[in-house]
Amino acid sequence: MTDDLALRVQRLEDRNAISERVIRYAMALDARDWAAFGDCFTDSVYVDFSAAGLPAADFARDDFVAFARTGLGAFPATQHLSPNHVITFDATDPDRAVCTSAMFEQHHQPGAVSAPVFLMHGSYRNELVRTAAGWKIAQITQHLSWMDGAPEAA
Repeated sequence: MTDDLALRVQRLEDRNAISERVIRYAMALDARDWAAFGDCFTDSVYVDFSAAGLPAADFARDDFVAFARTGLGAFPATQHLSPNHVITFDATDPDRAVCTSAMFEQHHQPGAVSAPVFLMHGSYRNELVRTAAGWKIAQITQHLSWMDGAPEAA
């Protein structure tokens, strides 16, 4: 720990901004606010959802937004929760950090054969960079622990 008060305050502000960025990612999905969702990311963004069947790849931000919009379009409502943030700063670059969080996703699918709610449980690893517009997610990896139900097309 440093005795430099300004550095300590900056680190607290950064932690808050990083945590808020990860929360905004989840909330924008559920609100179907695609502009706010896109604002969470750098362009391009590395996405690894291979645990759920999407091979890891670099996406242009707009392409990742389109992927999310299409994927969630079959569900009349969703709830994405991202609690338990653990934020680690890069030891050599104060403009880079990792936020690891728990993942709990609910996808409402009334009338589905498998279950009225498709659930995903696991964690996220978000790599963020400080930009002129604030902290942005540059890489996101979804670690899937288990699922309840199965996604069904509407």
